[in-house]
Amino acid sequence: MEGLSISEPPSSSLALRPGLSELAEYIEYPSTRPDSWYDWKWQLKNRITSLEVIRELMPLTRREEEGIKRATGRLAMAITPYFFSLIDRQDPKCPIRKQAVPRLEEFSVSSCEMVDPCGEDSHSPVPGLVHRYPDRALLIVTDSCAMYCRYCTRKRMVGTEHPPMPSDRFEDAYKYIKSKKSIRDVLISGGDPLMMRTEVLEHYIKTLRTIPHLEIIRIGTRVPVTLPMRVNEELVGMLKKYHPLYLSIHFSHPREITPEVTKACGLLADAGIPLGSQTVLLKGVNDRPATMKKLMHELLKVRVRPYYIYQCDMAMGTGHFRTPVSVGINIMEELRGHTTGYAVPTFVVDAPGGGGKIPITPTYMLSQAKGKVTLRNYENRIFTYTEPE
Repeated sequence: MEGLSISEPPSSSLALRPGLSELAEYIEYPSTRPDSWYDWKWQLKNRITSLEVIRELMPLTRREEEGIKRATGRLAMAITPYFFSLIDRQDPKCPIRKQAVPRLEEFSVSSCEMVDPCGEDSHSPVPGLVHRYPDRALLIVTDSCAMYCRYCTRKRMVGTEHPPMPSDRFEDAYKYIKSKKSIRDVLISGGDPLMMRTEVLEHYIKTLRTIPHLEIIRIGTRVPVTLPMRVNEELVGMLKKYHPLYLSIHFSHPREITPEVTKACGLLADAGIPLGSQTVLLKGVNDRPATMKKLMHELLKVRVRPYYIYQCDMAMGTGHFRTPVSVGINIMEELRGHTTGYAVPTFVVDAPGGGGKIPITPTYMLSQAKGKVTLRNYENRIFTYTEPE
């Protein structure tokens, strides 16, 4: 597997890198976009990564300018032209903009915030593998993403854009998984696995599929949202060879569900790949019940089953994104009973330090006595359930 990496697209297959005025025109006016706009490698090659470029594309606030200046090295700014086109460039409170553009607040660190908020490193028996739950493991195969979310829980490792996991490291992870017959489920994550060339990703999946006790493989990704043109016939044709395979897709806001995203999800769903969503609860992005309900409804329309809402992890510099847990509980109150059960995900806190996902729900069981349970429903009506003798 030596030398397997994200390949630089050959210049003959793509249009020349556009000038700033052309890029601005493509972003503002969809009808002017060349065919290369819909090539995922072109999108990566033309990501917006510098203060000089983004300053020409939209007016910035002082806090954004300072944030971009400081966001160097790991988790530097990188926004695909496609995802940038979803930003309201006149509104600093735009929910897409808040996720993509660094702000000065990222560099205000609270004493409770952690480098590794989920305790992944302490549950890593070999480099690149996390084994925290008895029957499943997390395989981190890359540190690169199409767009760097400003609230990333893996800030400590994501963003340097190294090649994928070296062959010797993958071999060690493979041997560990093979030796643990309790592991029936592996989640391939990163970074974002769909950033890799199709043949590289297939190498990992195909090799894992040789482990007899491994029942399912999952892929955690945000690429269908930030770079939907990556989900093409070649990629989907490869993935469908390795059922049962699941995709967990990270969505944050209803505005992210565009015709391009609908097409990407359709290709995956038509290939028989079950799709689930993971959403981080973010202040000023999706912390209103109406926004979250709209997102859940839009997900079902594109055949993505709402799976988790996460309380924002206590990663370094994410205090401005975090809400009280009560905000998430209120959102769940506004979903349960008020919409179809398929649209109701599980709200969880990933316990700081490695305690795992803890479901947080409104209190529906009011009391329990011998022979009966007192319950309330979504309308706050009280009911008694008589238990069997």
